[in-house]
Amino acid sequence: MTGTTTRPGTDGTLGAAARPAVGRAARRVADRAADRAADPAPSVVRTRQDWADLADAMLTAVRPYASPTGALVTLPGAPGGYGTAVDGLEGFARTFLLAGFRLAGEDGRDPLGLAERYAAGLAAGTDPSSPERWVRPEEHGQAKVEAASLALILDLTRPWIWDRLDDAVQQRVVEYLAPVVGDPGYPRTNWLWFRVVVETFLRSVGGPWSRDDVEQDLALHDSFYRGDGWYSDGAGRAYDHYVGWAMHLYPVLWSRMQGAADLAADRREGDVARLDRFLLDAVRLVGADGGPLVQGRSLTYRFAAAAPFWAGALAGVPSTSPGRLRRAASSVVGHFVEHGAPDDDGLLTLGWHGPWRPIAQRYSGTGSPYWASKGMLGLALPADHPVWTAPEEPLPVEQGDDLVAVAAPGWIVSGTRADGVVRVVNHGTDHADEGADTGDSPLYARFGYSTATAPLLDDAAWRSPVDQAVVLLDADGRATHRTGMTLLGVGVGVGVGVGGGAGTGDGAGGGGEQGASRTDGDGGPARVGTAASRAAVHWLDAEPSAEAHGSGLGGTSVPAGSVRTVSLVRGAWEVRAVQVESLSGERPVTAVRCGGWALTGDATTSDDGARSVVVRAGGATSTLTELVAVSPLGPVAAGRPGGPDDEGARSGVHAATDASPLGAVACVPWLTAPVEPGVWWVVAVGLHGSPTGPQPGADRDASPPHAVLDGDRLTVTWPDGATTTHDL
Repeated sequence: MTGTTTRPGTDGTLGAAARPAVGRAARRVADRAADRAADPAPSVVRTRQDWADLADAMLTAVRPYASPTGALVTLPGAPGGYGTAVDGLEGFARTFLLAGFRLAGEDGRDPLGLAERYAAGLAAGTDPSSPERWVRPEEHGQAKVEAASLALILDLTRPWIWDRLDDAVQQRVVEYLAPVVGDPGYPRTNWLWFRVVVETFLRSVGGPWSRDDVEQDLALHDSFYRGDGWYSDGAGRAYDHYVGWAMHLYPVLWSRMQGAADLAADRREGDVARLDRFLLDAVRLVGADGGPLVQGRSLTYRFAAAAPFWAGALAGVPSTSPGRLRRAASSVVGHFVEHGAPDDDGLLTLGWHGPWRPIAQRYSGTGSPYWASKGMLGLALPADHPVWTAPEEPLPVEQGDDLVAVAAPGWIVSGTRADGVVRVVNHGTDHADEGADTGDSPLYARFGYSTATAPLLDDAAWRSPVDQAVVLLDADGRATHRTGMTLLGVGVGVGVGVGGGAGTGDGAGGGGEQGASRTDGDGGPARVGTAASRAAVHWLDAEPSAEAHGSGLGGTSVPAGSVRTVSLVRGAWEVRAVQVESLSGERPVTAVRCGGWALTGDATTSDDGARSVVVRAGGATSTLTELVAVSPLGPVAAGRPGGPDDEGARSGVHAATDASPLGAVACVPWLTAPVEPGVWWVVAVGLHGSPTGPQPGADRDASPPHAVLDGDRLTVTWPDGATTTHDL
C-alpha cells in the first residue's frame, strides 16, 4: 500500500534472486531498477527497450516447455480444469500474442527467430495427424478463445508468417478455424469477439465467413453498453477488467484487420469515442505503485490490465495524453515485475504477485496467465510513435486526491496522493441481475475494493461474507448475502442527498447541496462521493458451483429482510450508514454486522472500548469505528450513554489463513449491532497506507470522522475539518 514501491533487494533494487534467469535481456530489465532508485517514476519498465527486453525474456523462458515442433507450450504445474491438451494450446496461442506484437513493432526484424518458431507450431498444431495437434474449436469451447489470438496475430504479422506458410499449411489453418462460422455455442459475453475476429481473418484469406454472424455479434456487443464508456461483460452487472482488456481492446484491434475495413467503417468513430471516455475512468483505477484494482475474475492475467491504455494509444484517443497512457501501462507492468511476476525462472504462474492457485477460475490452466501478453500491446507500436516519444505524465492519484463517481458499475472511486491507494466503494456490481438471490461473489459483490488490498477468497468467504460486507446474522451466526441489490444512486457533490430516489452523476439521489461545507484550506465546498443501495438480503444454503467463473454460489435462498446502505466517501474514509428496513421473519435475526478492509502481513490489532477496531499490517491500517450506535430508543452518537454498551453489541478481528493472494494470513475488523428496523447504524470504514512502505506511524492521518444524526439527516465532520450534511 505504498506510493513508491519498495523493491525486494536489500539496497532497494531488484535483488539478484528476483531476476529471471533467462539471459541478458531479463537481467537488463532488472539492472535498470538500480539506475532508477532515485527516480520518482514507479516503474522499472519504462522505455521501449525495457519492454522489449522483458518480452524477449518471457518468450525465451517458455521455450523449454514447448513440444518438439513448438505447437504445444505446456508450462509447469498441475493441469488446469480443462486438461493438459488445452493448457498446451493456451501456452502457444497466448505467447503467440506477445511474439506477434514484437514482430509487428520491429517491422519484421526477428533476432529471436520468432516467426519461424511459431510457423512450425502452426503447421503441426493444425495437422490432424500430428501427435502435437491442437484441440479444435468444435471439440472444446476453449479452443474458440485461443483461435482468436491465432487469427489476430496471423493478420498482424501477415508478411512474416502467413504469407510464408506453405499452401497446405494455410489451408489447414483455414480448416482449423472454419468451424466457428455459424457456431451458436458462443456465450453471450466478451466471447462474441472471438468469433468476429476469426471470421474476419477467414474473410481476408478467402475462407468461409458469415456476414450475419459478424453483424449479430457486433449488435450484441453494443447491447452491453451502459454509458460513459462502460460495458458489462454480458447481460448482468459484470463490471471488471474485461471491460478494458476485452470489450474495448478487441474493437480497436479488429477494426485494423484486413478483412474489417467495410464492416468497421460506420462504427469506428463511435467505438473510439467510447474507449476515450472509458480511459478517463480507467487511469483513475491504477494505484501510484502501479497496482491495478484487485476485483473481478481472471485476476491471474495480471498486467493484461494495461491493455486498454495501449488500445487508447493505438486508436489515438484525444482526452488522455500518450504520456499518461504510457505511464499507466508501464506502472501496471512494472508493479508485477517488481513483485516477482514473471518469477525467478521468467515464467508467469497462476497467481497474483507470486503463485497462488486459489485465484484461478475453473477455466484457468498453466498457459492462462499469458493473456497478460495483451498488456504488452504497446510493443506493436514503432519506436517513433507518440506513446513512446512523449514524456510520461503522472496518474491522477499521483497528482492529488481524486474523487469520481462511475455510474454504470455503481462505484465511487477515491484515490489519495499521500499513500497512492485507490479505493472503490461498490453499490452496483455483483456479477448477477438485479433481483437475483444467489450468493455474494467476493470478486464482485463486496462494498469495497482497492489497488492495495484483496478480498478474502477462501471457501468460507463465498459462503459467509465478512470483509467489506453488511450482513444480518441468525442464531447460528450464518451471514446473509446481498447479491441482486438495487442501486439507488451514485454521484459526487457537496453534501448531496442519497436517499431512495435513483440517480447518477453529481448530486445523485436528487438531494443536491444540503448545508454548509468547508475545507481547512480555502473555506470552499467539500466534495463527497455518495452512493446508496437497497438489498433484499438472504441466507443461502449453498451448492457447489460447477462453472466457477466468478459468480456467487447458487443454492436455496431464505429471505432475511431489506437493508438499505448509504456510503459517504472522502479521502481514505467511507462513512457507511446502514438501516434494516424490515425483517422477513423466516429466521430470528440476532445482529447486523459490518466488516472492514482485509489486510495481510504481520498484523497488530486493537479493539478499544469506544467501539473502534484497528488492524495494522504491512504499513497499512484498516479501521472500523462506530459513529452512531443503535439503541432501543433510537440512534445515539457512539460513546454516549446507551451506545457502545448495548447488549449484543460485539466487535473483533476475523483472521483467515490462505485466503488472500497478498499474504498467508488476512485480518478483517468487524463490528456488530442490535437490529432495530427503521433505525440507522453509522460506522466509519478507513483504509490508510504508508507512502514509504512498512514504517511505524503509517496510520498517522487515520483519525476517523465524527457524525451526528438528526432524523434522516447526517452531519459528518471529516478528519481534514470539512463538515458536510446529507439527507439519507
